[in-house]
Amino acid sequence: MLDDFVSDLCRYRAARVFNPWGEKDPQHDGCRQAAQVRREQLRQYLRERIGQADTLLCAEAIGYQGGHFSGIPMTSERLLLGGLTHKGLLPEMVFTGLSPRRTSSPKVRSQGFTEPTATIVWGFLAERDIDPYRVVLWNAFPWHPYHPGKGLLSNRTPDTAEMEAGHQVLVRMLDIGCFRQIVAVGEKSSAQLTQLGITAAKVRHPANGGAGQFREQLRLLLR
Repeated sequence: MLDDFVSDLCRYRAARVFNPWGEKDPQHDGCRQAAQVRREQLRQYLRERIGQADTLLCAEAIGYQGGHFSGIPMTSERLLLGGLTHKGLLPEMVFTGLSPRRTSSPKVRSQGFTEPTATIVWGFLAERDIDPYRVVLWNAFPWHPYHPGKGLLSNRTPDTAEMEAGHQVLVRMLDIGCFRQIVAVGEKSSAQLTQLGITAAKVRHPANGGAGQFREQLRLLLR
């Protein structure tokens, strides 16, 4: 079931959207098997959580500094590569049964990309000593929407049609995971879950000055 889920995730194509698991970034990937590496890393991440994770933390969309290169929602490549150990963030928090690999070219970011939101989310789990394997990080729109004029190293808000394309994937994730609780990160994610008739708690998105409120709200949910 999980392998089929990841395989289906790879097939999506749309203008102004990059599929990290099905496409190669021609300008910024550093290896020919980049999409395959990202598929393997996502599959391993989910394999080590599905069946034991009790919480789905659902944000809006994949970002270029996070899942675009790591293959894992709200997770930066630098974290996977061990570049954030000084912040208490270890690669084994993400998965242990696979050696992490980078997909971005070192010429673009010598230490790999890092994403502020990802650092805040993983940092919260580390600071609160919360088992990271009890949480699955996901996105209401599970691919990377970008600005055509700015290129693949940009983010934009998914439009209504795109969000609807992510509905089936989100429903399948919820079915596969059988989570005890679902937490929407930000307004867009909350709206999508509500539209699907899915009950979810809502927390502030940590971006744009929301980190403190995000931590406090999530602390109450993950006690």
